[in-house]
Amino acid sequence: MIEVRHLSRRYGKITAVSNVSFHIGRNEIVGLLGHNGAGKTTIMKMLSGYLEPSAGNIQIAGFDLATQAHDIQQQLGYLPENLPLYPEMMVADYLDYAATLKRIPPGERLTAVKKVVLATDLASRTLDPINTLSRGMRQRLGVAQAILGKPRLLILDEPTNGLDPQQTDHMRQLIKRLARRATVILSTHIMQEVDAVCDRVLVLSHGKLVLDEHLKALRCTRTLLLRVCDSNPSLATYLQRLPQIAKVSGTSNGPHELAYTISLHDNSDPDTAANNISQCVIKAGARLYELHAVTRDLESIFREASAGQNLDNEG
Repeated sequence: MIEVRHLSRRYGKITAVSNVSFHIGRNEIVGLLGHNGAGKTTIMKMLSGYLEPSAGNIQIAGFDLATQAHDIQQQLGYLPENLPLYPEMMVADYLDYAATLKRIPPGERLTAVKKVVLATDLASRTLDPINTLSRGMRQRLGVAQAILGKPRLLILDEPTNGLDPQQTDHMRQLIKRLARRATVILSTHIMQEVDAVCDRVLVLSHGKLVLDEHLKALRCTRTLLLRVCDSNPSLATYLQRLPQIAKVSGTSNGPHELAYTISLHDNSDPDTAANNISQCVIKAGARLYELHAVTRDLESIFREASAGQNLDNEG
């Protein structure tokens, strides 16, 4: 769906984005993370065609953005960080105007507007002037204009900004539904947002892409925690003989309880390892209290990536 190669953007002597490359498939929900000034908004503006890259190439749905921007923008929905709204216009009139700009045929505009109004829960405010809307309502209006015309690509910059918890949950569910027929890229500084809706994360730091990984793979480590009771020294020996295990270290949690931290080889299957470990516990005559994979939270992963530390699978 999206192919970005060696993308850079400079403002005079300042490099906002430096040699960024990534690929995003159809119907993925990808979170774009980074501190303020990391280059997130600049990348989103370049993907939308609002900014031209200083170097590099962008292809979306087989079209080259440099030469076929109009074809791409017909398939694009974009919620910028600061959406230009017309405060004196009514909600319905603004959406009709946005539908006109997107070249939705006159006979289809009313239906298209109705659909996005219902999707964003704006039905009760369609005749209200925009300047009477709360910040959260304006954000929902921004999302409504972005999803007009059933775009195949949605670029959302802080889509839940200004929303209360109930509205935030509604927006998350909407994004998930939209991903059934569209690729979604969203920028946010809220880690829970990424955890709730994204399949994958791209982390930027000082204009460079420092992490590109699926969330499921990021959270998992190659480390298991085992806690047993009534163990005997033979258990550690049995564990060290397993082909999936690279390292075993044990600590005492009391007179009859031991905890083992078990590191797996890179090519080993965690489920097979867990089964073999449980068999070792039985063989050693111990009682199994706990066996689970050690996971990492997204916030710590983001901190490590932003600091330029190497993220490996050992956790």
